[in-house]
Parts: sequence; C-alpha cells; structure tokens
Amino acid sequence: MFPSDCRICQSSLTGISVLPVCDKCLEQVAPFSGIVCRICGEKLVSRFVETEEGPLCGMCRRAAPPFQRAIAYGAYDGTLRDLIHLLKYQRVQPVAPMLGRLLNEALAGIQLAEEITVVPVPLFKRKKRERGFNQVEEIARAFMRWNASPGMRLETSCLVRVRETASQTGLTRHQRRANVRGAFAVVKPERIEGRSVLLLDDVMTTGTTAAECTRVLLRAGARQVFVATVARATREVEIHLQQPAWAEAARA
Repeated sequence: MFPSDCRICQSSLTGISVLPVCDKCLEQVAPFSGIVCRICGEKLVSRFVETEEGPLCGMCRRAAPPFQRAIAYGAYDGTLRDLIHLLKYQRVQPVAPMLGRLLNEALAGIQLAEEITVVPVPLFKRKKRERGFNQVEEIARAFMRWNASPGMRLETSCLVRVRETASQTGLTRHQRRANVRGAFAVVKPERIEGRSVLLLDDVMTTGTTAAECTRVLLRAGARQVFVATVARATREVEIHLQQPAWAEAARA
C-alpha cells in the first residue's frame, strides 16, 4: 500500500519510485575519498605508501595481483552495503540500475582499451537457480546501458563457475584462495582471446575471487584484465565483515 517504507531506514516514502529507498539514505552513498592502492584499490591510511608510479599497498609491493588494476566506487559499508544486500538477498532488482550507474562513475576517467569485453563474475548454476538471477549480471547489464562504445561488449557465458564454493565470509586470505582455486573456467575462449577484459563484481574483499578469475581469463588468451566492483571492503569495516558464516547465509 502507498506510502510504502524505505527498505533501509523504514521511514515512509512520500513519492512513487521503483527503487524503495528514501532520498536521505541515497544521499549517504559516497565514493571513496583519500588514498587507495593504485593496483588493488585497497584504502590506505598513510602517505608513506607513495611510489613514483603512485600509492601502493604492502601486499601489492610483495606480490602484485594478476589483474592490471582494480577500481571500486565506494566502501562496503553503510547504505552502499545495504543496497547491495537488497539486490543480492532480497531480490529488489530496481537497485541494479543504480549500482550500474555507480560502476560507470567509478570508471570515469580511467583509461581502458578501446576494444574491451565486459565479463561478470558468475554464480554456480545451483545458486543461480535458487536465487533466480545473478546479481552481478544485472549490474553489468545496467552498466552497459551507460556505455554505448562500439568497442565494449558484454559476455555473460564465457566465464563459468564449475564447482560450488563455500561462503568467503569469515575466511582468512589463505582459506579464501584455497576456496576458489579451480572454481572457474572459460568455456568460449574465442570470445576473449587477444582482448582486454573488464571483470565486474559487486564486492571485493581480499581480491582472491578477482585474482582467480583473472588467472583463468589470462590462461584462456585474454590480453589483460581490469577489475571493477561497486564496493570494496576496507580495513575500517573488516571486523564487521568477520561475522559467522551462518549469519550471512541466513540473509539468503
């Protein structure tokens, strides 16, 4: 019935909108500010990380990831986190166009290849069947509506998840790497061979999923891989993310 309530703060909505979130909540969605690692996008807290090429986190100094660069719109916290959960767990699909727009804003000014293939991180087929859709595919389709470049094309079937993985929530970096190892495969390599790839996901935490997908894409013939996500987990909210796996599963 009208008026309905905001799905985040539960205040009454005074206008008709396909997105059931109030303006006050939407105003709280903000892009990253401050220093971020020029490769993985991790938010940094010290200027001592500066190099001649730009700021670099300790992890990327020790072992750079296989992707060229990871970009995120904002921190995985507050309203942005709530919006992602509305789409992912509550199937509020009108959230996808907004998240696609935020991805487009995150990539504004980033120099990408003229010919680039957009690839969303896939769900395992059973999980996609249960959920009814892949939220990353929905975000990717919305993102493409903001990009009319003839050299950019969306491929949703060349990268597949070949085995089911446990929830990454609460796992250490080493456990996350083991969890996703061998979980992805490229089934249509001719669609990415020799091309740059823009890998899309909703959230990046440690980057292990993005790194595993990148390795598979490069082995299949991709020239280089960039990663873009709506949100990036930061050390400031890491404790919040380290909740028991059953709590995350209960939202699904």
